[in-house]
Amino acid sequence: MAPQYVTILKFTWVAAAVFLLIFLASYLRDRTKLRNGIWFNLFFYTFWADVGATILVSGINGLIFPVGFLFLFLLFCIGMLFAFQSVLLLWNAAIVWRRESHSLANMLTLYLGVAIIIMPFIAQAIQNHLPLFWSTLFISFPAMCIAYAVFWFYNYLTVLVLYQLYWPRHNKDFIIVLGAGLMDGDKVTPLLAQRIDRGIHFYQIQKKRTGKAPKMILSGGQGGDETIPEGEAMRRYAIAHDVDVNDAIAETESRTTLENMSFSKKIIDGFKLSKPKVIFVSNNYHTFRAAIFAKTVGLKAAGIGSRTARFFLPNAVVREYIAIVIRQKRLHTIMLGLIFVLSLFWSVLSAHPEWIAGVVRSLQHFIDSI
Repeated sequence: MAPQYVTILKFTWVAAAVFLLIFLASYLRDRTKLRNGIWFNLFFYTFWADVGATILVSGINGLIFPVGFLFLFLLFCIGMLFAFQSVLLLWNAAIVWRRESHSLANMLTLYLGVAIIIMPFIAQAIQNHLPLFWSTLFISFPAMCIAYAVFWFYNYLTVLVLYQLYWPRHNKDFIIVLGAGLMDGDKVTPLLAQRIDRGIHFYQIQKKRTGKAPKMILSGGQGGDETIPEGEAMRRYAIAHDVDVNDAIAETESRTTLENMSFSKKIIDGFKLSKPKVIFVSNNYHTFRAAIFAKTVGLKAAGIGSRTARFFLPNAVVREYIAIVIRQKRLHTIMLGLIFVLSLFWSVLSAHPEWIAGVVRSLQHFIDSI
């Protein structure tokens, strides 16, 4: 192995270790930070690049060929996934259409699938009918915006998965179960039942192992089409499934996740415990954003997720991502402004390269004259 390769590999292995340490320090301090995904991905891809480079420069054919084949196979799978992403999105949309209500939130994969299909035709029409400057601007700016959105979406998926890596100790004082709407005005939906069942499972295991039963706070207000508050319907469900009546508390005022956390915290504060140990339960796709709301109201609580039907996950995850983006609209507005400036510069460079060359020559003359 050439000495320069050894030096480079040593440096990149050190970089991977540094990224890992930074990620662990950030993640262990606060699991709700989006930057955790950036640090983890920097470590993850640097690590595997180092592994591949180390095998490649080793000269051991027994390792190089199998690993190279596996790498090419993974690239092929990723390429096929991207090539057929519109088909997969439309397939998911068809399933959701049959099984769920036809609301805007439930049709997100339909809109994304259709958008991916028609975008190349729109780009071609723009190129054919507009001058070079405007066609470049109207194509490059949306393309850069999409790349920016995809970057943050991938980062969000990373932190969402990382947030699921949590196994709480069975020493809790409170379990908050977040509401999710009722059916027929007073009945717990299957999705909501999954949340309550997850909380009950934790409650029963802790009670069996330690003899200490946590209080379950069933949190949810009354919607316009509901005859009783969600919290009360959830409380009745929990009691019917072997939660002691004295351990089930209904919080019946909240309308949003933020209020779920805020009003539940008031109930917890009423018990006057110095450092209450709290967890909350929601669907797995919702735990990350719910944890952000818990932190917002000053509630120290981590989340555990109940399972969600696979067909429902794509819409749910996209919806959660949009909600996260809206919470940081100032940052993203600034970034979109910078992207527009960059795309404007690229359009000028494409349509009038002589202008840029003239500016560069002028700068050179100015520097030479100093």
